[in-house]
Amino acid sequence: MPLFTIGISHHTAPIEIREKVAISRAEYATRISDLCALPNVEEAVILGTCNRTEIYCLSSSNGREAVLDWLHSSNGLPSGQLDEHIYLHEGEDVARHLVRVASGLDSLVLGETQILGQLKEAWQYAHEAGSLGKVLDRLFQHTFAAAKNIRTQSGISEHPVSVAYTAVVLARQIFGTLKSQTVVLVGAGEMVQLCGRYLYDHGISNLLILNRSLEKAEELAAQLDGTAMTLERLGEALPRADILISSTASPRPVITQKDVKAALRKRRHRPMFLVDIAVPRDIDPAVSKLNDAYLYTIDDLQKVVDENMEQRSVAAQAAAADVDEAVSSFMRWLFGIRANRTLKRIREQSHDFEQDLTERALRRLEAGQDPAGVLQQMANTLTNKILHLPSKRLREAAEEQDYEVLKAADRIFRDGGKDDGK
Repeated sequence: MPLFTIGISHHTAPIEIREKVAISRAEYATRISDLCALPNVEEAVILGTCNRTEIYCLSSSNGREAVLDWLHSSNGLPSGQLDEHIYLHEGEDVARHLVRVASGLDSLVLGETQILGQLKEAWQYAHEAGSLGKVLDRLFQHTFAAAKNIRTQSGISEHPVSVAYTAVVLARQIFGTLKSQTVVLVGAGEMVQLCGRYLYDHGISNLLILNRSLEKAEELAAQLDGTAMTLERLGEALPRADILISSTASPRPVITQKDVKAALRKRRHRPMFLVDIAVPRDIDPAVSKLNDAYLYTIDDLQKVVDENMEQRSVAAQAAAADVDEAVSSFMRWLFGIRANRTLKRIREQSHDFEQDLTERALRRLEAGQDPAGVLQQMANTLTNKILHLPSKRLREAAEEQDYEVLKAADRIFRDGGKDDGK
């Protein structure tokens, strides 16, 4: 059964493309159900983050094209629009990619830890949706254990850096100190919570938290000594914002150019530093055209990320061997499953032969035929039946010059299955 991954990430596509295929938590159940309804899709997991959308599938036959078509149609995109941005992994490469993703080796910020939690959420969502089977469940759980070990052994997660942390670092580089600045956080999800904790650790004293749900904003504000407000009070909060960081689940911008322009007038054009770490974007890109408004997106954070790459690349190289071992371990299990299925079919077929020939032999013995002759005929017939299909396949392999099959057969049957070293 083919195992494959189809994905799009910050490596292959700009934010304008990634936001078109972003999948929210509210959409997950419907999307995964539609995906599993496709022909040949047996198991599926969808991973959706601000930097990537990936579909992990196990199919009964070639289902890659159907999944790719579904990715276009489910997002209202013309067929082929994503082709130049899509990457495909199959078989062993699926396991290798997933282990790298979980370990933070494929992240925008090398070694960031948030992705592992996001993967666990995707696995849990798939479990709840009933789209997990034996293979993908084992792959993800194996990956979680491997990623934890890799992070510990390599030290790649020492001094963890995430997109949220990078946003705070960038703000600190611009303002020097954050203690005297007023920060507005829009949203109350995980990304905003991380930003809030980092800001709090940097001694920020003026913190406003805006969210559609006042209760959630109040919960976060209580932890960070901030002030909670509803999103409806955005017009009141914006003029106070020296720094604004936004990450909501809104499908369209919640902060417009008009909003920021009005805020700048009230601020007498004191600069505003705005960071949009949401996908789809929370802040209208046109804001970047305003004087005194400095807008950064996730893609812009790459400039800061590059400063961390050199020190973490050494740890990444050290992790390569651990990744290889994790992949090999899973593939041994997967091939073991496949071997067991083959052995089960062989045993069932041989058992059927045995039963049929035993019944025939008993009838001949009851009819008074020579026992030795009956047993000899039974043995010859059983041998011929068992060897018929393998013999036929080997002849076909020879005609087709399929040397892999021929070598495998030679290893299996040489000296009763023992390799003589030749």
